[in-house]
Amino acid sequence: MRAPERPPQRMAPGGGGGGEGPAVMWQRWEDLLFLHWEYNPAVIQGTLPAGLTVDLFGGRAWVGVVPFRMAAVRPRFLPPLPGLSWFWELNVRTYVRDRHGRAGVWFYSLDCDQPLACALARRFFHLNYRDADMECRVGADGARDYRSRCRDEASQARLEWRVREPEAGPAPAAPGSLDHFLIERYRLFSGDAAAGRLLTGVVAHEPYRLSPAVAGPLEVDDLFVSNRLPLPAGPPGHLVASRGVRVRVFGVKILS
Repeated sequence: MRAPERPPQRMAPGGGGGGEGPAVMWQRWEDLLFLHWEYNPAVIQGTLPAGLTVDLFGGRAWVGVVPFRMAAVRPRFLPPLPGLSWFWELNVRTYVRDRHGRAGVWFYSLDCDQPLACALARRFFHLNYRDADMECRVGADGARDYRSRCRDEASQARLEWRVREPEAGPAPAAPGSLDHFLIERYRLFSGDAAAGRLLTGVVAHEPYRLSPAVAGPLEVDDLFVSNRLPLPAGPPGHLVASRGVRVRVFGVKILS
């Protein structure tokens, strides 16, 4: 019998780890763009490891492409270090539930231009981090031009967008909305292929405050092809931006 579905649970930013122990890292996620495409659930389920089930909204699965900046990244007992603690990241992800019904994120790939961060994330979090050359230029009109090229794979991407700040300012996603389903996620799952097991970990932060965004040219086909995903049939069906959040990261555990 499948476990009852449980909504994503946000851990109190000022409190403890909800049984997860102390945070192992502190960081900020800045200048995020969330792009999502609808997918056939059967297609996405076929890409997932045993123990995870595709999570659906409106009867459809969703695949996200999320470019952003990692800032002030530091282990628990160290300060941020110039040249190491600020870098770019671009991830491809989908949304899943474990056998307990807990909602989370499954990352297909995470491209990053900080080799040490890639190595540590692969080693301690068992995430598919890929070394990349990346840059983001911001025009005088605020338009972003974000580029990434993986160093060991024939995968590159270019994304252009502009944020439309609402008059009332950015706002959190409304519970029950598509924004909330896709963005308010505080649990990740990863696979330790060598040991043949799944791992899970959590993060804690305030809810994202979101703004509409308008995309310019998108060159993202390589991101899907390199992750063995069918190319999306058209433009993204979901597109929002966020200035960012301060994040506490907790260690991963074996998924029971």
